[in-house]
Amino acid sequence: MSYTYWLPDATGAKKDYTTESNAIVIIGANGAGKSKLGAWIEQKSMRSVHRIAAQRSLNFQENTPLKSYSQAETQFFYGGNTQSNSKGARWNYGNSYTTQLINDFDDVLSAMIALRNNANDKFVAECKMAESENRIKPNTPNTVIDKLQEIWKSIFPHRDLIYDDAKFYASFTKNGSQVRYSATQMSDGERAVLYLTAQVLCVPENKILIMDEPEIHLHRSIINRLWIALEAARKDCLFIYITHDTQFAALHSHADKIWVQNFDGTNWNLQKLQDSDLPEELLLDILGNRKNVLFVEGTANSDDIKLYSELYPNYYVVPCGNCRQVIERTKAFNRSDMLHHCNIYGIIDRDYRSDDEIDKYKASKIYTIDVSEVENLFLVEELVRWFASHMGKNADEVFDAIKTFVIDTKFANMINSQICESVVAQIKYLLNGARVSNENETEAKTTLNAALASINYDTIKATEEIRFTEALNNKDYKAVLRVFNKKQISNSVGTFFGIGERLYRSTILNLIKTNKKDEIVATLVSYLPTEIPR
Repeated sequence: MSYTYWLPDATGAKKDYTTESNAIVIIGANGAGKSKLGAWIEQKSMRSVHRIAAQRSLNFQENTPLKSYSQAETQFFYGGNTQSNSKGARWNYGNSYTTQLINDFDDVLSAMIALRNNANDKFVAECKMAESENRIKPNTPNTVIDKLQEIWKSIFPHRDLIYDDAKFYASFTKNGSQVRYSATQMSDGERAVLYLTAQVLCVPENKILIMDEPEIHLHRSIINRLWIALEAARKDCLFIYITHDTQFAALHSHADKIWVQNFDGTNWNLQKLQDSDLPEELLLDILGNRKNVLFVEGTANSDDIKLYSELYPNYYVVPCGNCRQVIERTKAFNRSDMLHHCNIYGIIDRDYRSDDEIDKYKASKIYTIDVSEVENLFLVEELVRWFASHMGKNADEVFDAIKTFVIDTKFANMINSQICESVVAQIKYLLNGARVSNENETEAKTTLNAALASINYDTIKATEEIRFTEALNNKDYKAVLRVFNKKQISNSVGTFFGIGERLYRSTILNLIKTNKKDEIVATLVSYLPTEIPR
């Protein structure tokens, strides 16, 4: 089935589009003009569109007012006036298209009851006709309230929705007994499901349903389940969701996505997102952030993200887990045509990488810090001296003690294992870059043997031994930090400053959020890649 909708072009004129999916997600940052865009779509064809605003009341009477469907429809769809093409009463006569509080719960429930009564009246009339003509009576109808109860049960499997004497109830089993409570006593989430489902089921056929902030009052676990069920129940309608929730948009994978880049008060800058191999939620986050992007190692709560977020405050800093993910994502996102509005960089630890490997990554906007790993930034001389002075200590004495601890106590005792790990890392890098033919078995063996023959273990080991032993023998603190891979060393120096052994890094991360930030950043800038503008 094909659906038609419309969006403004660059000049603000209406432009029609078609889609095979009955769901569209319009997504953008707060303040991007999404709600105004929803109102614009509705205003271009008031009678074709039913828009449910973000400001919606979930309050209603315990006894649902009984009305005819036409009366109820006039209230919840047209705002009380079927003759006006502006839906005046619904949107405060054009003064509050995006801010008006919608208070139509009673009207929607009235419409449901009216539709049910109409279906039952039709059924009774058909039964009487069948009796008079001696025919088999028709099957009982699946009314709109039956559909409401089915969808409710799929969302709340341990709760039943009951309709009785113009009232709605929820019920559940407790200790073998049935417990019933009025719909007016439901939780916000339960009332939201009742309200939204009733709205969707009662709207006239073949409409565009615009839902502003579909996630309001709904738990993360049920949002998509609810809307997918409602889309299935109303395949005649096109659902347009307006949201800034990237997780909702990403989980709604079957929907077309429209990104609202910005709104100047008159015109929108819109982009339809094309199918991509990029992680969609992350892509949407980046699109909505309006910042340049920095992919880093670590997790959301790791020291990497905490430190880099302060060192690069004008960037959207994204933790990727490990260096391989940083490399792959930086390359992939830089290839995307959808991200031409921002610069994308990656920062990885130097680890055991050779200068040749580091230089090759630069072509893909992936850079290394000038220490072996981010944890070593906490050990650089400039920061150690600053923090010692901050703590009222003698900076020379503290630095000399930490230098001796790092080089003589730790590095010297681990140098052989560090050299071994570095040699293995170099070999893995060379193997990873080796070209092995897949033409046939003979070619594969020949190219593999050639690749292996080009890797000289003894030469690699000798090179790494020189690199590591020179740093040790020269007591070159900066060179040691450039090759020494041991994350926990910086968490073992707290006592040199008169604090708990493991408190040093966390104390620095706390201080960098205060008015000491500029001083701390100044001690680290020379260790950051110059290619990434700060």
